[in-house]
Amino acid sequence: MNTAFIIDGIRIVVNPQSTVLRVQRRVSMEGGPIKKAIGWSVVIALLVVSFSFVGWAMQEAKKPSSAPAPKKAAAPTAAGNKARSLFIIERSKNANVVHYDARLTSKGKLDAREPVSAYWIMRAEDGRREKLNWMENEKGYGFDIKPAPSVDGYIMILMAAPQLQITVKEAGNAIRAEVVINGRPAVLEKIYIDASDGLTGPKVHYIMLYGKDLKTGKKLSQKSVPK
Repeated sequence: MNTAFIIDGIRIVVNPQSTVLRVQRRVSMEGGPIKKAIGWSVVIALLVVSFSFVGWAMQEAKKPSSAPAPKKAAAPTAAGNKARSLFIIERSKNANVVHYDARLTSKGKLDAREPVSAYWIMRAEDGRREKLNWMENEKGYGFDIKPAPSVDGYIMILMAAPQLQITVKEAGNAIRAEVVINGRPAVLEKIYIDASDGLTGPKVHYIMLYGKDLKTGKKLSQKSVPK
């Protein structure tokens, strides 16, 4: 956009894009020397301001446009497209909790490649999520899981409680972990492990199972001592 000034009969046009000043029309100046001197002083001052404005505009035009920082992509899941909580393990050592989730395909079925995953929620610290380390997977809170056509699902055995057989299966729209608690078929909700650290991993003193009766929904619990 052009900027124009008229000073004492002189029309001055400033084009910020081309930095060209054009005097379009000039008429005679009337008045005494003092008035003419004042008029030309104003013209010179305006020219200086105009050039300053033009320089600023050109510098602004050269600046790259700011763009929002790209968002970080969400980390992909280990297997399948969805996860559904099965049960947790709480421990006597601290408030950190091991979560066991069913891994599902995009169709909502148990993913045969990795039907169950386990990970820490570090409640004793900042609540972050962490993977189990090698020792925890092999001696502590890892598990073996195999297809079991007889139960239309999978049989899961925890390293920390090898005497406990857990059935992971689909039941209608639900995915659940089933165990026997006090002689009753139950949905497993929580395992509490009283243990101490050993040279080869946690040493389990006793285990508490918590769940609900499959038929009545009644809360159930049972204490067991590893042999």
